Amino acid sequence: MTCGIAAIILCLAVSGTDSGPAEGMRVIRPADTGVALENPGMGWVFHFYDNVPANYGSKLAAADTIRDFPGLTTVYLRIPWSYLEPEEGKFNWSVLDSPAQRWISEGKKTAFRFSCSESWMRYATPEWVHKAGAKGYNFLPGKGVTDDGPFWEPDYNDPVFLEKHGRFLAAAAARYDGAPEVAFIDVGSFGVWGEGHTFSSTGLKYSAETVKNHIDLYCRHFSKTLLAANDDFSFQGDDVIPYALGKGMALRDDSILVQGGKNAYFHAGMAQSFWPTLPVILESEHYGGSRDRGNWKDGSQYLLAVEQYHASYVSIHWWPREFLDENRELVEKINRRLGYRIQLVEASWPERLRVGDKWRFSAGWRNAGVAPCLPGGYPAITLKDAKGGIAGVFTDQSFDVRALTVSEPDKAKVFEQSAEFTLPFNLQGGKYDFFVSIGTKTGTPQIALPLPDSDGQRRYRIGSIIVCADYALDVGQMVKKDKEYVLPFSWTVHIPLPEGAKPFCHFDYGDAIAFQGIPETESAGFSKTGRVDLGCAFTIPEHAKGKAFAVRAGLWVPDRMGKSDERMIPDEGLGDRRVDVGRLEVPADGEPIFTPTR
Repeated sequence: MTCGIAAIILCLAVSGTDSGPAEGMRVIRPADTGVALENPGMGWVFHFYDNVPANYGSKLAAADTIRDFPGLTTVYLRIPWSYLEPEEGKFNWSVLDSPAQRWISEGKKTAFRFSCSESWMRYATPEWVHKAGAKGYNFLPGKGVTDDGPFWEPDYNDPVFLEKHGRFLAAAAARYDGAPEVAFIDVGSFGVWGEGHTFSSTGLKYSAETVKNHIDLYCRHFSKTLLAANDDFSFQGDDVIPYALGKGMALRDDSILVQGGKNAYFHAGMAQSFWPTLPVILESEHYGGSRDRGNWKDGSQYLLAVEQYHASYVSIHWWPREFLDENRELVEKINRRLGYRIQLVEASWPERLRVGDKWRFSAGWRNAGVAPCLPGGYPAITLKDAKGGIAGVFTDQSFDVRALTVSEPDKAKVFEQSAEFTLPFNLQGGKYDFFVSIGTKTGTPQIALPLPDSDGQRRYRIGSIIVCADYALDVGQMVKKDKEYVLPFSWTVHIPLPEGAKPFCHFDYGDAIAFQGIPETESAGFSKTGRVDLGCAFTIPEHAKGKAFAVRAGLWVPDRMGKSDERMIPDEGLGDRRVDVGRLEVPADGEPIFTPTR
């Protein structure tokens, strides 16, 4: 990388102290691009299986992951237990893994619910559980328990049922608990459709302790993956939802907009205890049903629910493209508020620096979403060279975006970040692209930002910075003087160098220095700016004949031997602060041939 004439002129004005540049700050105020963000712990959840396996992924080709749906992060597989364990101890995990891998391969997450009671099939709980002695009830939706009911629901307190389901959960947990591709798992063993109530099944009332036992059953097996409790658990007792919160569970509210108006949803107040520390998951009623009954209208109540629940996740509960085609404006509005949306409001940094300088990055950040950034993350700066190589990474671990507060639309508070960094000793001089990101303490990007000019890895170019080098080096044609050879070097010194600075010249064979050259005269003149013509002389040792050598040169300060600043910084050099000046070929019985690099 070359600093360039303009950069050299700028570099001449920079002092060599640790205080950083005396002039010139770059300031930017980027606008939100409006793009839908796909981030950890938030996003649209597509119901691939929706209890009935034919809904809603069945019409999708295996290669179709609805990439055109903006903000989709999670595929949801809600399936009866009997599909996964048709015979006791014999599992068909492919029911889950086959569709899940289509999205996982594209960086998405998956989520599960295993239901034990359905209103469209007799045995959501496997029939073999019933035959093993588990008690239960025949039912007909709308009539409740009836001897000739076509569907069967287990007694949720029955010990045989609980023991068999616990074994199933143990097997599922051995496979999925803590898997990084699993976003959450619903506690789905209680109630029709796993929804936490019996209104559309037996109509039987259970105690709060029954539901708590089911919560405990899941917690016993899933200790690493986020679990979700249904808001309708509250119908079995007022203390069930606080119990689930105490267990660290997320809250989900199913079937928003089954009704319209003031009855579109009921439990936004319940969500207030959850969203500051745990995700809230919203599921709309099957969109087509809500639309056709006149409850959906323009969908604005779905957006209002996102606001009032401070939702991190929201569902696609219908054929996905029909839903998108009829709700594009709504989807866009929800994407601007769903979960968290970390905005860079302003940033400033020095236009130029010297290696070893301390420098300050300042920024204003805000969260334009409805929920905290629960995963958290730290701002990082990445410097990339002209070839896109990462040359420097600087992370401010004192500033966690988890702390950014949420507010009403367009009223989010801006939080100020200011961090001091030091350029690494081995950074080369030149112009670098300046990227910002949010991620781990070690600088790995994790959170997408609504900024342009991404590098494809969630780093965003917001400008550039000039790293000022100490000198530039040019080499002329090799000349012979008596029994020695001389490589004529011209050094352009940008800033005064320490007393005692002098040239070196290495002839590398493989990874080792085979022999060296020495300055033609004792060096002087590097302590002030300007041009210094001083070459290096060398002789050809006997062992060099018949070989070729890489020629590397530079300036060093002998008094600093062994220190990180022993060698001065060239405009264009290698990682070890040497300049690749050319190649020396030594024939077995002839004169050496020097070929300059440029």
